[in-house]
Amino acid sequence: MTVPLVLVLAVSIPFFGHKQRPEDNLAAYIARIEQSTIAPAPATSIGSLWTPQGRLTNIEGDYKALNVGDVITIRIVEDTSASNTGSTAANRAFTAQSAITGLPGRIKTGGVNPLFGANSTSDLKGKAQAASSTKLRTSVAGRVMAVLANGSMVVEARRQVYMNNEKQNVMVRGLVRPGDVAFDNSILSTSMSDLEVELKGKGVISDANRPPNFFTRWLLKLIGF
Repeated sequence: MTVPLVLVLAVSIPFFGHKQRPEDNLAAYIARIEQSTIAPAPATSIGSLWTPQGRLTNIEGDYKALNVGDVITIRIVEDTSASNTGSTAANRAFTAQSAITGLPGRIKTGGVNPLFGANSTSDLKGKAQAASSTKLRTSVAGRVMAVLANGSMVVEARRQVYMNNEKQNVMVRGLVRPGDVAFDNSILSTSMSDLEVELKGKGVISDANRPPNFFTRWLLKLIGF
């Protein structure tokens, strides 16, 4: 009985423990951006003394991120708010009566009237309101990971902070035009295209806010709490 158990663990551990590496995510991100960007490559002639990537090509330019490996500061300024309000009201009333107003001779109709009487009333009032707000402001230094054919730069920044038994990972990635880089070699997240921002926390604070695992949720659903 021991050998099958060892084989099951040997097969299941690599399956459940496999995680995609950050390098794979970056390669897929660059490939997706390059496919969506169509720009002619700069024309160069063989043996020419001038090349577009030369160090003296842009003498009048500032000291800003331009080539792969250059450092750039990304200022994350994300403010998102949404609000939705709705109300409805409906009122309906129905009344129906049926009676015999007269019979031949002197037969009285008081004992048979009314033959039918029905009343129906319905009233509906509803009101709903929802609001959400998200705010994230920080600055992260990153690097130029790739330069596309049209000159746009793929930048990525990562930061890891560990303080008071709480670990936070910040990752930001996007597409930057060289002209949008400020004089202090910084770029606002609102000026970046295909922006991806990820903020993860792990520690005493995050554990208190993290939803329970599958087995705990199943148990809570079973017992009705």
